[in-house]
Amino acid sequence: MEKYVPNIFFAFILIAGIGYFVMNVRKLIRNIKLGKDIDRTDRKPERWKNMAKIALGQYKMVRRPLSGILHIVVYLGFILINIEVLEIVIDGLFGTHRVFQPLLGNGIYGFLIGTFEILSVLVLVAVIIFWFRRNIERIKRFWNKEMEGWPKNDGNIILYFEIVLMSLFLIMNATDTPFQEAGAGNIISQFIAPWFHNFSHETLHTIEKTAWWLHIVGILIFLNYLYYSKHLHILLAFPNTFFANLKPKGEFTNLESVTNEVKMMMDPSADPYAMPEDGAEEEMPEKFGASDVTDLNWVQLMNAYTCTECGRCTSSCPANLTGKQLSPRKIMMDTRDRLEEVGKNIDANGGEFKPDGKQLLDDYITREELWACTSCNACVQECPVNIDPLSIIMDMRRYLVMEESAAPQELNMMMTNIENNGAPWQYSQMDRLNWKDE
Repeated sequence: MEKYVPNIFFAFILIAGIGYFVMNVRKLIRNIKLGKDIDRTDRKPERWKNMAKIALGQYKMVRRPLSGILHIVVYLGFILINIEVLEIVIDGLFGTHRVFQPLLGNGIYGFLIGTFEILSVLVLVAVIIFWFRRNIERIKRFWNKEMEGWPKNDGNIILYFEIVLMSLFLIMNATDTPFQEAGAGNIISQFIAPWFHNFSHETLHTIEKTAWWLHIVGILIFLNYLYYSKHLHILLAFPNTFFANLKPKGEFTNLESVTNEVKMMMDPSADPYAMPEDGAEEEMPEKFGASDVTDLNWVQLMNAYTCTECGRCTSSCPANLTGKQLSPRKIMMDTRDRLEEVGKNIDANGGEFKPDGKQLLDDYITREELWACTSCNACVQECPVNIDPLSIIMDMRRYLVMEESAAPQELNMMMTNIENNGAPWQYSQMDRLNWKDE
């Protein structure tokens, strides 16, 4: 029985790690579903193409070549290397050692492990460059005011995670004496193995098993860390790009109730007091625009969780570049933070939300930020995973205008002129064409 203790312990941490991850995924889905319904199932071929090109192919990342190529190296390397987790799981559950080596033969197995070792070194180099760019070169978009505290630390923690996991993988291979003696796949680890040549066989075995255990436990910790990290985009980038808005940029949604009202105003024969044809009262919208996360649609909430905090949107925002308060990245981070707060409220109150006197507007996102936006769509264009901060900004503006009549004075004057004069300018309709006589 004693010899099965490691296998039982392995099964326990595996079930615990995956179970906690599943619990957080269910919570994530629950929070996203707090958003209003929206249909994003049209034009499926185009959606699949976008997902393949943008999420899998990293198409928009390489617009900035250095960071884009490094990101592809880390992304592909980390994903492919973790294919070996399947072997680790089988070995851990059944007490085997490199179970695939005799099954695949030294040729195929050596090719796979050799490829993984090369990728691990490339990932290490890329991650070190990322760390240097973030902490030594101090690229401006990583040091905006919204990137203080946890967002700043999170960016570094994930880099340290990757350095440790890749190093453990190489050490595990370098101290595995039978693997080194077989000479199949130890393309990189053969140069690390001499560092341990003075160690006894028992010590090498201990180091190898320690690295093996730390590697799998580290992967499970990393898996569960994703929920609390900006690196949740590793999972959400795929559905986020699939369900992204395919309409032309600059085309905004119209409220059907408002559209019908305008049509009626333009119809001289319309009776404003007439009842609908079926005799039922017309259903009025619950709220115009959005003041809190539950007023947004579920795709916008998924956008918030998918945000990579890379800052490409903010670094391209003309309002931010001219010193305005607006940062599209902060809009997404604030939306996610408020959504998490709402989710915790629901958890603490038996599955129901208890009003907390707070909302996304004012408590997280200021009105100054919203009105600083020029609605140019630069943030939408630049996002590497097709996030749409502008849609949230416009929905919150709609709330301010239509629910609170709280537009800036200049905008109120313009709308009043349009209402009275049919033009944004403050002169009568009879004088609108006087310019042609000058």
